Amino acid sequence: MNLTTPFRTVQRYIGKIKTFRDEIRTERFMNALPDELRKDIGWPDRYTSRFD
Repeated sequence: MNLTTPFRTVQRYIGKIKTFRDEIRTERFMNALPDELRKDIGWPDRYTSRFD
């Protein structure tokens, strides 16, 4: 039995969780910025409709 396969699966799963958490953290940070600044850097408002 090859033991590296289960470890790769767990590693991949942990990587996906980290990516998901990083995306949430970035979105939360960007949404905390003032509206004028978000508009200047081009942060789209279309992401807010994703959670409606």
